[in-house]
Amino acid sequence: MQQCETPDQAAAYWRAHIANHPYFNPECECLVVFILNTRRRIKGHYLVSIGTMDTILCHPREVFRLAVMASAAAIIIAHNHPSGEATPSEADIKITRDLIRAGQLLKIEVLDHIILGHSTQTSLRTLGYFYS
Repeated sequence: MQQCETPDQAAAYWRAHIANHPYFNPECECLVVFILNTRRRIKGHYLVSIGTMDTILCHPREVFRLAVMASAAAIIIAHNHPSGEATPSEADIKITRDLIRAGQLLKIEVLDHIILGHSTQTSLRTLGYFYS
């Protein structure tokens, strides 16, 4: 199982396993959840939602459903921006905060939310949007 403790490791996992998957559509925002064990190794991933070219709908229920079933210790949320720009939108920041709170209730830690552009990525944790 691949270690995933940094935004670069999460982005590398995305590029190796998500970007080439038949269900991935680079023209639409796609939200994926990485399921991690207690040692921060990726047990698997699942596609939560495929949106439009500039928006995606997701609900904490869908984000955490398989994480609960897989007994995840933690998750990483990742999605792409088809524009190629990895800057988070206000909606990205809001849903991240909502998911952090939901994870706290479920005792499943949200480690990061990674936004992937064409050649760059942004970590919302690194930008300071996660509470300490």
